[in-house]
Amino acid sequence: MTLSSKVNRSALPDRIPITLTINSACYRLEVRPWTVLLDLLREDLGLTGTKKGCDHGQCGACTVLVEGKRVNSCMTLAVMKDGSSVTTIEGLASNGSLHPVQAAFAEHDAFQCGYCTPGQIMSAVALMEEGRALTRDEIREYMSGNICRCGAYCNIVDAIEEVLAKRSGTHREAAE
Repeated sequence: MTLSSKVNRSALPDRIPITLTINSACYRLEVRPWTVLLDLLREDLGLTGTKKGCDHGQCGACTVLVEGKRVNSCMTLAVMKDGSSVTTIEGLASNGSLHPVQAAFAEHDAFQCGYCTPGQIMSAVALMEEGRALTRDEIREYMSGNICRCGAYCNIVDAIEEVLAKRSGTHREAAE
């Protein structure tokens, strides 16, 4: 007799109640235990800005912020984040104004097809809050979990570097 044959599957709950604050709005939800945060956001709540890329936590297209920390939402069970605050790409803009990282991505053409852009932006926002990336090489290192198949990496680093410099008051000249 195997362990799985000993489990009374009818005793397992079909849905589990959770509460999440997503982009400053409180949601009381009932989710299946195996529902990942990415599917909850996209399929149940219609927040399709977060992209499904590899579905294995390797590309970063699904990056969102949970309690201010970047996570791969395709690898995160929604029930494990009960009571948490989640920010998606839809929650970055404020009062009709783009977040500085969003604006810098647009200004530096830091996207081509745009598929990875939401995850790249969310990861860049977290990178800045972490305060560890101060050089181009450090930006590249801390953004290495986000893949751009179009190769817009130079523009992505330029955009992040510009926002970091503006925040620290040491904006580099465009001629450099």
